[in-house]
Amino acid sequence: MGVPWRLAVAALTMAALGAPVAAPTGADAAPQCSHGDSDNLDYQPWAVKRIAADRAWPISQGSGVTVAVLDSGVNAQHRQLAGRVEAGTDLVRGKGTADTDCAGHGSMVAGIIAGKRVDGSGFYGVAPEATILPIRIAEDLGTFEHGSPRIAAAIRYAVDHDATVINMSLTTEDSPQLRSAVGYAHEHGVVMVAATGNQADDKPRYPAAYPDVIAVGGIDSSGGHDSESVTGDWVDLAAPSTGIVAPAGIGSGYLSEKGTSFAAPVVAGTAALIRAYRPELTPDQVATRLEATADHPVDGHNDEVGYGVVNPYRALTEVLGEPNGAATAAGGALPAAASRTGAADPVRTAALWAAVGLLAVVIALLLLAVVVPAGRRRGWRPGLRGRLPGPRSTRRRPPDYDPTAPPPIEPEPPATTAVRLPGSDSSATFTVDVHLN
Repeated sequence: MGVPWRLAVAALTMAALGAPVAAPTGADAAPQCSHGDSDNLDYQPWAVKRIAADRAWPISQGSGVTVAVLDSGVNAQHRQLAGRVEAGTDLVRGKGTADTDCAGHGSMVAGIIAGKRVDGSGFYGVAPEATILPIRIAEDLGTFEHGSPRIAAAIRYAVDHDATVINMSLTTEDSPQLRSAVGYAHEHGVVMVAATGNQADDKPRYPAAYPDVIAVGGIDSSGGHDSESVTGDWVDLAAPSTGIVAPAGIGSGYLSEKGTSFAAPVVAGTAALIRAYRPELTPDQVATRLEATADHPVDGHNDEVGYGVVNPYRALTEVLGEPNGAATAAGGALPAAASRTGAADPVRTAALWAAVGLLAVVIALLLLAVVVPAGRRRGWRPGLRGRLPGPRSTRRRPPDYDPTAPPPIEPEPPATTAVRLPGSDSSATFTVDVHLN
């Protein structure tokens, strides 16, 4: 068995906090509150520019959609969140609301999802008319242990209180309770989004690694993969995760952090835009739309960013040929055939078609003689079609996933016993551990 602080770290990794997690000092230890910097943010953070969610606002701003934020609470008094945050619930104390936030983590996440545009701030969220349902599952990292049951309870609470999108900027252990809660949310038509984590490895993290959850990794300001973001073929999408600036938990200032905790809410906010505009889409159809319209990597998909960086504007505007989504012909009969009383002379018609054919040949020769050689000199290469998302039910995922099976059990280390081995000199006697089969 590991020591308690190891359980705490394994139970929940809110990926934004770059500093190592301290050992817990007791369940009643008060977390250190984060007040943030100055009230004004007189520049636009790079992540806001990169996502450019406001391009999609003429179509949807997330009105009527409730996004549950499973986190440390949300600062409902921040001017960019005021009027957007419900009371929620506090699962840490077992009573009370979650519309306050000492740690600041949940407020940053909520701001990225639904922060309003206000004077004096270059920051704004993805879906500014969405409603936030805060569910407090932790005061801070150091005192949060055995996270799966509490997260499972939070997911069920979110579903039962009309959330249609759930954001989970955390990682925890696989458990039957968590798998069951994820299945419950999916059956009730809820889109779930989770961070992949910041351990810089390729081990699946939960709940992101479940097939019914959209797993979100991170990119840096250069557009490349965030080196701390967990990788794997189960990663679905990516969003900015370094140098993130968003509303603080106390007061009206802003915090600056990093981690996939802040990539996930970009995708959750985009899902809210889609749900408001296309409420008939299922969670799987929303996920497929997000993946198909992302800014794909060169090969269409890779283990670092999945299908690429989420693109809110394309997610709302691109035509994917979904079932029942094809454009229908305008009402009325087709126009009647033109009267042949004024038909053109057959000779003139033949001459016209000959001229059109000759022009096409000339254009083709120009392309072969001029455009192609020029392209080769500039290093042009034929484009390759990327691997676009297939049905999520057939998506490649960790092979041990089974919604009904218990989680895998780690093998116990072999038993040992101390054996004293005497030497020729009594002072040379020493002790070793011997494995027992």
